[in-house]
Order: sequence, then structure tokens, then C-alpha cells
Amino acid sequence: MQRRTLGRTGISVSKYALGTMMLGQWGNADHDDAVRLVHTALDAGVNLVDTADMYSHGESERIVGKALRGRRDDVVLATKGFFPMGEDPNRGGGSRRWITRAVEDSLRRLGTDRIDLYQIHRPDPATDIDETLSVLSDLVRAGKIMAIGSSDFPAEQIVEARWVAQRRNHIAFHTEQPPYSVFVRGIERSVLPTARKYGMGVLTWSPLNSGWLTGRYRRGTEIELNEFRRLIAHKFDLDLAGNQRKLDAVEELLALADAAGVSLTHLALAFAASHAAVTSVILGPRTVEQLHDVLGAAEVALDDEVLDRIDEIVAPGTDLNPADIDYAPPHMTSAGLRRRPPAER
Repeated sequence: MQRRTLGRTGISVSKYALGTMMLGQWGNADHDDAVRLVHTALDAGVNLVDTADMYSHGESERIVGKALRGRRDDVVLATKGFFPMGEDPNRGGGSRRWITRAVEDSLRRLGTDRIDLYQIHRPDPATDIDETLSVLSDLVRAGKIMAIGSSDFPAEQIVEARWVAQRRNHIAFHTEQPPYSVFVRGIERSVLPTARKYGMGVLTWSPLNSGWLTGRYRRGTEIELNEFRRLIAHKFDLDLAGNQRKLDAVEELLALADAAGVSLTHLALAFAASHAAVTSVILGPRTVEQLHDVLGAAEVALDDEVLDRIDEIVAPGTDLNPADIDYAPPHMTSAGLRRRPPAER
């Protein structure tokens, strides 16, 4: 499988990475089968494995730890922290107090002495980025983390983090991990150009837009909400205009894929890997069979004619369904942050 350099870290990673959100109770609860899935990916040339502490409440990290026994040195191991890992509000976020504990917990679950890439899973409006970068820098210098990254950070917060790192002599984020697919292209406007400007590696997730870009969901078909899909039910709500637009786009993309001689799945994956700023595309299979299918995209390269047609179907910089965006800054979600107090209006 083709390798690419992860930003300016000097670390070589595969064009497609293995995401493990579906390993554990959220997806494949059979640990032996999940371990086989990880081994199958490694045997196929995948060397980047991405997980997070919150995936199935730590179970995914434990499965990855089992799978990497005896193979740890061959793998670039990435994990993430931020989301709550308990009812105590201090068991989450980007504070020094929590990140220090979260990294130790991840190391224990993963059964390793270092994490190759540790990412802050979402921006934390309650914590100064100086605080977060400070503790991450200390953990890098202690040898517990090799590189650090952000996930779902807007361009302006990527820039702020870079500025703070320079001013305070912290280690800057080496990578960014945003969602990116034919249907979610908003990051093309500023996030991807910003990451490229600063020489950051980019690991994109959800290239199949939660299954929409497999062709599984079409007009006249019923979308069944399993336990995981119920967590993101808005992405399948056909009352939303954005999801109706997806149904139309799927038909056009299926015709394009057929004319190009590839499956829609492979078309979608190759599209995500084709952007100049993207280092590696994270695959999220639940079964070995699904893994074999998506790995077939490693042999697919789209020509300019096909990419131009995709741009006609979904314009660059467009998010077909705004509800797909997993992070919105507080000033967009809280009216109180946008409005003057009544006495000052």
C-alpha cells in the first residue's frame, strides 16, 4: 500500500488507516474476530491504527492492545482523548489534570509504553489552549507521546494553537483529524488549506459518510436504526432537506462510478485520498468482509475527468447536510453568546 509522510513528523503512514470505533460494543463485540480484523489490515499493508478512549468506553483500546501484542513496533498507533469518561465533569476535556490521567489510562488499556500520535478529540472551550498544549508538550518530552494532533478543530483554532505554541515554546499540533467525504466537503474552504500551510498531516474520517456513499441508502429503501445509528439518527433523518439531497446525489454518483468501472464505495474512498492536503483516510469497518471491500480502494486512482464530475454533483466546500457536522463552536450553539444583554441593546 502506498505510504505518505505524516506532515513534518518524518513518520511514514499508509494511505488508508484502520479506524477502530466499531470494535467493541458499538459494533463488533467479538474480541477474537475484532483482533483478526486488525491483523488482516496490518497484513494488507495498513500501518496506522486509530482509536480513542471513548470508543465503546475504552473497550476499543483494549481490543487494539490485544491485537498489537508482538506487532507493536510495526504500527503507528494513534488515539484520542477529550470526551467524558465518567460522570465526574473533571473526567474529560483538555485540562492538564485530565489529559495527564487520560494518557496514562490509554497507555494501560493499549498495553504499550508510548502513543505515536495523541489527539485532542474536540476543542475544549472551557480550557485555554495554552494549558492543553503545555501538558501535551510535557508528555512528549517524557516520551509517553511521540506526536500530537487535533480533531475537528476549525481553521481559526488551528491557527490560534499554532500561534500559542510559538509564543509559549510548546510543541505545536502535528496533525488534524476532520470528517471528509464527497458529502461533507466544508473543510476544503479553510481547514485543509490551513493544515497544508502549516505542514500538518491530515487524517480524515467518515469517508463513506456513515454508509451513505456505499449506495446502501436509496429512494424507496427503509433505513433501519441499529444501536449505533440511533446515536447519530440526524444523519439518517429523511425529513431533513440535506438528506434528501444525498438521495439525489447517490444516484448520480452510482452512475459515475459505473462509468468509471469502480464501485461507489471505492469511488468515495479514492476521492477522499485524492486531496493534496490529505495524508491518510481512516476506514471504519465492523467486519473482516467489510475491511476486504474497502481495502480494494487502495488500487483505485481517479482521473481529473471523474473528479471534475464529482465537483459538479457536490460543489467543493459544500456540506450537503449541515447536521452532519459533529462540532459547532459554542457561539453557534448558544444564542446567549451572540446577543448583547437586553439592557445594552
